[in-house]
Amino acid sequence: MIRTSGNQDASGDSGDQDSSEDSGGSGCFRRDSIQNICGDSGNQILPPWCNWMNLRDADSGKILWQGNEDLSVPDVEHEARVPKKILRCRAVSREINFSSAEPMERFRLEQKVLFKGRCLEEWFFEFGFVIPNSTNTWQSLIQAAPESQMMPANILNGNVVIETKFFDDDLLVSTSRVRLFYV
Repeated sequence: MIRTSGNQDASGDSGDQDSSEDSGGSGCFRRDSIQNICGDSGNQILPPWCNWMNLRDADSGKILWQGNEDLSVPDVEHEARVPKKILRCRAVSREINFSSAEPMERFRLEQKVLFKGRCLEEWFFEFGFVIPNSTNTWQSLIQAAPESQMMPANILNGNVVIETKFFDDDLLVSTSRVRLFYV
């Protein structure tokens, strides 16, 4: 299995928070795609939106993939083309820059790696408190499975879907699906 961890600041919250920007791409929501979502309490939540995302070789720091396209709009299966050399990395650093108009007490993600519809792995990431009207950068480390357990790119190509569920504590805010193509 792939082990994951998120960067934490001194307060114990994951990620860096910076309220100096307010822009609207990849992994969360743009302003023009935001929908109000009602929780059990009837409170409306505006989901966060991502401005950009990148994947780096965690050892060298070299960016292997970067995107500004909004891959998180629900009810659509998105596509991402990532270099197949990413499968040879010992660990991958994922950096997401997202903005939120709403405060969130416990922003977190649950991700499933689906191969031909079957769950191979499940990852959990927690950011923590999100300041309202803020732009935040969140970096997480994803450690690869041993090489002996890795499938080749030609088998994975087009057969892997990353399903991401966005939560504020236990309230499901949205679900996104991205099909991966290894180029």
